[in-house]
Amino acid sequence: MSRALLTSMQDPATSRLVALDLPAPLPEGRVRVAVRRVSLTTNNVTYALFGERMQYWRFFPSGEAGWGIVPVWGYADVVASTVPELAVGERLYGYWPLAKCVDLQPQRVSAASFVDATPHRAELNAVYNRYQRCAADPAYRVGDEGALAVVQPLFGTAYLLADFIADNGFFGARRVVFSSASSKTAYATAWCLREATDVPCLALTSAANAGFVQRLGLYDEVLDYAQIESLAADVPTVFCDFSGNASQRERLHRRLGDALRYSAVIGATQFAERNDDAELPGAHPIFFFAPDQARVRAKSWGAPELARRVGEAQQRFVQRALGGPEPWLRLVEHRGLAAGGELMRTLAQGRVDPSIGHVLAF
Repeated sequence: MSRALLTSMQDPATSRLVALDLPAPLPEGRVRVAVRRVSLTTNNVTYALFGERMQYWRFFPSGEAGWGIVPVWGYADVVASTVPELAVGERLYGYWPLAKCVDLQPQRVSAASFVDATPHRAELNAVYNRYQRCAADPAYRVGDEGALAVVQPLFGTAYLLADFIADNGFFGARRVVFSSASSKTAYATAWCLREATDVPCLALTSAANAGFVQRLGLYDEVLDYAQIESLAADVPTVFCDFSGNASQRERLHRRLGDALRYSAVIGATQFAERNDDAELPGAHPIFFFAPDQARVRAKSWGAPELARRVGEAQQRFVQRALGGPEPWLRLVEHRGLAAGGELMRTLAQGRVDPSIGHVLAF
């Protein structure tokens, strides 16, 4: 018996706890893992909002129509195993359900990792099916789990988005505009761009978060959403939309028109009241899916080199985010699935302190 947090597929702010049956005895070729420490960020709200379109609900089926189990990133322990290479007590990093336990079917087990070959996941994106064995990860430290649980899932997206934009010559643009610029994925993307280029980055944020965004020192200019119409309309622009707010997106598209050279929708930190982008001027909004760029770079650089570059950049980012006289990120740990439901509600409703990284421990 396990417990899980089910989330409404129509409203990510609505969740409820349920009991789940797990097979006993554990079938051959399976491991049972207990989820121990994961992050909850607006990234998880994005998983819920795009759950149908991007198939996130299919990774850990709930068995109940209209309700899904939100995937989360973090750490878990093997608590039962019929796989000789994986012993009880081993710590793993990967993609888990918001639940107490889950069964996996490991294949291609190496010293560093394995792939979950549970049949219903076979046709889903392989990036989410790979699990790291912490004992073989030279960067792993028990004391860093909270920070890595928060940063690692979003940093890969940030790095790959920045790489995608730069690899395409900024689509001929001379600035990058970010909505929801206080979100961790947004400012991690800005940080990655700062490492690689001097193309100006401009922040759009709420008035309440403007001070925090200004203190980051990553953006050349910080505007609140009421100032969208004050943007210079003749500067070729790439737009990175982390808010998913359709009315804000429309305002920016209409303000910039043909000067908007590329429009990427990355996340959804705010609920979109509508999503009809077909008639917008400028570049048509395109959902950015990080695994697509990961495949491009794995082909050109090789997967080990991609992992090395992302890992080294992530270490530098974490050191800056957590260090210095004014850290960008403060970790807060919560305990139990019920706390996870409260956090999902808070995140989905946009009531978020951008300086906090929420960690859920079991």
